Amino acid sequence: MAGLRTASSPTPIAIACSGGLDSMALLRLAHDWAAGQGIALHVFHVHHGLSPNADAWLAHCEQACATLGIAFDHRRVDVVKGKDGTEAAARKLRYRALGEMCVTHGVPLLLTAHHLDDQAETVLLQLLRGSGPAGLSGMDTSNHAPELLDDPDLVMARPLLPLSRAELEAYAQLENLAWVEDESNSDPRYARNALRHSVMPALGAAFPGFQQRLARGAAHVQSAQRMLDELAAQDLAACLDGDTVDLARLQLLSRDRVDNLLRHLFALRGLAMPSTAWLAEMVSQLFSAREDAQLKVTHPACHIRRHRGKLHITPRLPDLAGMRDPDDEGVIEKFGETFVWRGEPSLAFPAYGGVLHFEQAAEGIDPAWLRAQTLTIDFRKGGERLKLAANRPTRGLKAHYQSLGVPAWERERAPVVSAGRELLFATGIGMDCHHITAGRGGHIVLRWVAGAE
Repeated sequence: MAGLRTASSPTPIAIACSGGLDSMALLRLAHDWAAGQGIALHVFHVHHGLSPNADAWLAHCEQACATLGIAFDHRRVDVVKGKDGTEAAARKLRYRALGEMCVTHGVPLLLTAHHLDDQAETVLLQLLRGSGPAGLSGMDTSNHAPELLDDPDLVMARPLLPLSRAELEAYAQLENLAWVEDESNSDPRYARNALRHSVMPALGAAFPGFQQRLARGAAHVQSAQRMLDELAAQDLAACLDGDTVDLARLQLLSRDRVDNLLRHLFALRGLAMPSTAWLAEMVSQLFSAREDAQLKVTHPACHIRRHRGKLHITPRLPDLAGMRDPDDEGVIEKFGETFVWRGEPSLAFPAYGGVLHFEQAAEGIDPAWLRAQTLTIDFRKGGERLKLAANRPTRGLKAHYQSLGVPAWERERAPVVSAGRELLFATGIGMDCHHITAGRGGHIVLRWVAGAE
């Protein structure tokens, strides 16, 4: 097979093998090619347990590899139907298991048996779902697939993509290959099967060779998508301000370029691609909300926020220490935790999401006095005031945070430390000066590190 023979293949390579016609044809082609090149070949199989014949399929693949002297491995997965259905859940687990086996055996390249008819089905399905250019591009000949294989270094290649199923079946019969038939492939409840058994034959009768034309169309869309990606990268570079996006610069772009940039940004961050309706609502809120509004748009994996004219993407973090749903205007129910410092260099407070460090400095709190106090760590309740230095005014924490440009969502998770009614330290601001003394060293200053253990 020309595509496989001319591919630049690292050592070793692996085949994803279900035991069906397509993967058995690929197995034989890859075996013959790898043997001639002196390249190690592995075959990986995933047992889903969804069919009563699953054990027989595993045995078939194992026996075929034993006959050819090919290294074989498999994984069993338990498929639980998710919101996207059993087929999608099985696919996700299958690729994760294949990625795991690649890593276990040190295989950087995984070959799958997708062919020309699969490409045509994929393009039609994406078209019927109303997908954009990325979906209508179909499958690449090869690509990194971290979202499938759970490893950014693994490459998945589809060397049979130019060949039709009819060509593969003719090859399999010529080589006297044996394969299994998955009975679920005839179940019309699955969208791909409905296309395969009802729509594709009708298209073939009316438009012979439509598969090649759909594949050619997908290649044109891939080219257009690459240009969109290049434009998005240029627009993003022009709008970036550190880790944030400058909304004033973003608003100078056309709406199509704004959407293109944001989809590109989501892809770079490894976030699920939003729907067109969700993206439109997010952009509308970003540009139309009041300047002083604490805007937050929730995505399944993150929050989109606006602060001082910048777009921030922040993770969705678990609630801490009695925090209420952040969607409820960021209101927090606080339950302070009391403790006594006995000279430890640091103390972890998992309920507050971090570690409090006690560091020696020339100026700070007298350690003897600090040991004698019952201390409290808490989130701010409102009304707390702090004086940073003798020559500076006492100000409320809100005023301190505003002057320092600390976003509201970071303030919500910034603990304060008190001794009785006296505030000693506020995360992101510093120490109150009332108990700060100078000496020859050995004084204590507090420092909070979020997320550390």
